[in-house]
Amino acid sequence: MNIEKVKNELENHLGEVATIKYHLGRNKYEEYNVKIKETYNRVFLVEMEDEEKKVKSFSYSDIITRTLRIKF
Repeated sequence: MNIEKVKNELENHLGEVATIKYHLGRNKYEEYNVKIKETYNRVFLVEMEDEEKKVKSFSYSDIITRTLRIKF
């Protein structure tokens, strides 16, 4: 898997709701329900599906190294 494949896969799901599980280390995780908002060269943006509608950015390398897992 490389960055281009990850980026293309995320572009196919723009605007869709997904679940993100982010590994913080030492068996700690954060889980979010998000909407894939935008993709850029090295990062992508997601909008949180809570009342505040925060935007977070993640790197494609987070997916490649399995620090971040996405379920569509």
